Parts: sequence; structure tokens; C-alpha cells
Amino acid sequence: MRSTPRTAVPRTHSPLPRLRRALAAVGALVLAVSLGWSAPAAADHVLPPGIPSTSGAQSQLASLTVRAKGPQTGYDRSLFPHWAVVDSPCTARQHVLLRDGHDVVVDSGCQPTSGRWYSSYDNVWWGGAVSQISVDHMVPLSEAWKTGAASWSTAKRRDFANDVRSPQLWAVTASVNSSKGDKDPSQWMPPNTAIHCDYVKAWVNVKYRYGLTVTSSEKSSIQNTISRRC
Repeated sequence: MRSTPRTAVPRTHSPLPRLRRALAAVGALVLAVSLGWSAPAAADHVLPPGIPSTSGAQSQLASLTVRAKGPQTGYDRSLFPHWAVVDSPCTARQHVLLRDGHDVVVDSGCQPTSGRWYSSYDNVWWGGAVSQISVDHMVPLSEAWKTGAASWSTAKRRDFANDVRSPQLWAVTASVNSSKGDKDPSQWMPPNTAIHCDYVKAWVNVKYRYGLTVTSSEKSSIQNTISRRC
């Protein structure tokens, strides 16, 4: 008597290891969110508008006047009326937080109450207290004062301090903004080297737009970064 051939039964893998991995990933995500941090996704972050091409930045850099910085005598942040209303009721700071954030929730006065922001200077996401996100002036106000803005009208200083249409305003963590202070690229660069090319191109563009000067060491440092990183 012939035996009936057995039908092969496909092997199945237990879903438990996969489930455990998924639960571990969720646990890690919950912990990261509770701390306000999460892993960055390069394709998910937003850069300010107006960053020129490498050739454009190179041309703009070549046209800048090289001059030693002037004194800081007479400087005060109040001479640059900042966080003015640019899109009622939103101030320039609020505009940038809305422009560059993800899942941003605002109150009736346009103040963000929650959201997520990518800080490209230090390559982290922040989803904690909104007060810990700074809006950095790419070319700091005191740096501008020493390189041409001391002679500007108040109206031009206001435009400079609230310029949401150029790469002048960046949403970054308060800690990395504090480490930058008013230093130029020959004195400080973001710890995230991946942003160095865009950083110096943005710096050059802002100085070009406003006719600000550069020092020889500043220009040399920018040129080296363009040559190596762009």
C-alpha cells in the first residue's frame, strides 16, 4: 500500500522576538520624548530661507569689504528692536518657531506651547519646554554693530534683527546658542560639522545683504570651510 505523501508545512517564526524589539523601541522613544530629545532625521529638518549656492556664496564672499572690527562702544541690544511683529499677531521669533518646527501648537497670541524643533548646530531634536529653543541671529547683533551697524538707522537695525526672509534667524537649542555668543566663524563653528557648509554660506549671505564687513581671519576661515565642506 502506497503511503500518502506529506504536504510540506512552511515553518513559521515566533512573533515574540519581533514584538520584544518593537516594545523596546517604543520604550526608548517614550524615554527620549520624556527628556525632550529624539534622534534626528536628516530629511525631516528645515533650514532657513535664502541660503545661497556654493558659487553664489563664493561670489558674495569675494565682494565683502575686509576691515578690522570696530569698537563695541555704545552697543546695546535695545538698539536693535528685536522680536517685532512680522505677521500679525506673530513676532519674528514666533514666526521662526512656526516656520521651522513640526507639530507646533500655538495659543491665541501665536506663542508656541508645544512642538518639535531640529537644532542643526548641535544635531538634536528638541520637544521639551519651548523656552529652551532659542532663535539665533546668524550674524549676532553685537557682531553687526562692530562691522557696520553702528552707523545704521534704528529702522534698518529693526529689519536686520527681525529678518525672516533671509538665513539670519535659526531655531537652535539655548545651550548651543549660548556657546556661540557673538563669535564669528573664525572663532566658533557649530559642533555639528555636517552643517558647516550651510552655516558659512548663510553667514556670508547675511553680511552681503546688509553690507557688513569681514576681518581677514574671518574671510580666510569661511573660505577654508567652503573649500573643505562645500
